[in-house]
Amino acid sequence: MFGTALACIMLSRVCSFAEKGLMMITRRQLLSMTGTISGAAGMSGILAALGAIPHSAQAQVPSLRAARPRRKVLLLGAGISSLIAAMELEQAGYECEILEATHRVGGRCMTLRSGDIVDEIGNRQVCNFDDDPTLYFNAGPSRIPHEHATILGYCRRLGVSLETSVNLNPAAWIQFDGFNGGARMRQKQYVADARGFLAELTQKGLPDAWLDSELGEEERDLLRQFLRSYGDLGGDDRYRGSARAGYASGGLAAPGVLKDTIALRELLKADFWRMGMHFAESSLQSAVLQPVGGMDRIVTAVLARLTNKPRLHAVVTAINVTNDGVDVVYREKGEQRRTRADYCLNAIPAQLLGGVDNNFSPDYRRLLAGRPRGKLSRLGLQMRERFWEAEGIYGGISWTGQDITQIMYPSGGFGSPKGVLVGAYILSGEINDRWVNLTAAQRIKSALAQGEKVHPGYRGYFESGVSVAWHRMNHMLGCTATGSEPGTASALRAPFGRHYLIGDQVANYGGWLEASVLSALNALGDLDKKEAEAA
Repeated sequence: MFGTALACIMLSRVCSFAEKGLMMITRRQLLSMTGTISGAAGMSGILAALGAIPHSAQAQVPSLRAARPRRKVLLLGAGISSLIAAMELEQAGYECEILEATHRVGGRCMTLRSGDIVDEIGNRQVCNFDDDPTLYFNAGPSRIPHEHATILGYCRRLGVSLETSVNLNPAAWIQFDGFNGGARMRQKQYVADARGFLAELTQKGLPDAWLDSELGEEERDLLRQFLRSYGDLGGDDRYRGSARAGYASGGLAAPGVLKDTIALRELLKADFWRMGMHFAESSLQSAVLQPVGGMDRIVTAVLARLTNKPRLHAVVTAINVTNDGVDVVYREKGEQRRTRADYCLNAIPAQLLGGVDNNFSPDYRRLLAGRPRGKLSRLGLQMRERFWEAEGIYGGISWTGQDITQIMYPSGGFGSPKGVLVGAYILSGEINDRWVNLTAAQRIKSALAQGEKVHPGYRGYFESGVSVAWHRMNHMLGCTATGSEPGTASALRAPFGRHYLIGDQVANYGGWLEASVLSALNALGDLDKKEAEAA
């Protein structure tokens, strides 16, 4: 939103030049400039206004042909991509064998509850939350965008109930040490002032032309009205504060007194405008859902449909692709075992496949090495009271310039006695490198100290906590694949013989359940085609 408004200011100058005959500008040029200035959020806003964004459609789930007798598929890793694929394959009559290296099923779709183990190298933990189904921590995926119709379709099919995940809450806080004297501020106050000052600046530079044609007097008047409404400007087109920021005093019994405005130069000191301010306006974050009771509800629902359950603690050590199938060697309970299948769907993280003996081609190995591991960390804190609700916060995210980056509030169970916060969601690689060197106890201590700046008295509500650094999780050593060369993901989606790499690691945008499921469906479609040709 901040970026879009900034784009409006700059583009108004461009349009003014166009009106004066100093330059010509087309819609295509305008959109190109908007994308450069304001990024995806600004571009999507302009495109939406022009009606140029199509609605997303659910990916077609392949209707697999009935399997020929004794056809077997081996699935390596028991993440959501393998589980969905196994469900579809079993329904078509295939025998499925799933090998999972860890002690649990679900991959990065991990919801931690009382007694659960976090198998982080050098930081093994046991979750000590109360044994209560409402007290859980989504350590991996926690949101499903409304555009991700495929995974949402599976939720309907599997009977997984969904609820709104509150991504944006103007009542939540921002806190940055170099802004507002380090004191916290409601997001709505920051946003109201930012919009007001930007609308005032834009009004002062209001163009008389728009794109290739002149604005009529009625259109110019409507544009002025729009800016007054957008920024809550006064009749003189000046911004002097807004009720949108909340009141300094007053209420039902007395007239409301507006809060003092925060100068624009002061607003710029809070890095909230870099990401947090427009975080919930991107197409993937603007309207999101979550399974009622935790993301693992999806995993549990798929498992209930499978005849052959995953084999746990089965560590793959060798993969050999042959002309008519795939041979795999794995270690289970200290013993080396072998298995063979007609096809293999492999969800082992690319960063670990280099340590597995294989007969992949040199080009395929190079592509695997070109998908570097991502770094993300989260920390869950059980609090004895939902003190944030006493502050008027129900769901959403508070943003801070400290290492913890975010405090995320539960989007359900409002009014319950206790709750679990996401006490840190660390996106920065640099901060993650510091975070991973802390013990579990040190992470909690640090997060509580930083949380005090956002919520005074924070430590006093703490009962227990658990943390996950995905780039140190055993048998994973990373999360969302990032930084690869263009075309790497699509090249890895292509099968190597009867071996398919699946998971969000072969998607053009990783980190989402939708990407994992689509990768599985892509592999199933090709597998089905091969079977049809061989029949």
